Amino acid sequence: MVWGCMSVCGMGSLHIWKGTINAERYVQVLEQHMLPSRRLLFQGRPCIFQHDNARPHTASITTSWLCRRRIRVLKWPACSPDLSPIENIWRIIKRKMRQRRPKTVEHLEACIRQEWNNIPIPKLEQLV
Repeated sequence: MVWGCMSVCGMGSLHIWKGTINAERYVQVLEQHMLPSRRLLFQGRPCIFQHDNARPHTASITTSWLCRRRIRVLKWPACSPDLSPIENIWRIIKRKMRQRRPKTVEHLEACIRQEWNNIPIPKLEQLV
């Protein structure tokens, strides 16, 4: 499973783990990766967090955590097409992985991280 965040200002943290995600794990990812990325990318400026309607994202533990930290979340309609800018990032990375053809899980993770770090700011500006 791969989680990452980005903004027009730059690429945030990328987190890779084995297994599936639940609300408790998702909140840990937000705590350990989204919050530091938000501080780095926005430096105190206002921002709106966007995620989709996946169960861990809409679980009460997640919404309570976001509310307690006063994180503004973009309202996302149920059953909507996936128009999130990060979906385009995932598409770019998947295309790069098909080209690179990593042979092991470790090589795949290294390739994903390398491609994540190579996304240029003009591409982010275009997507956002």
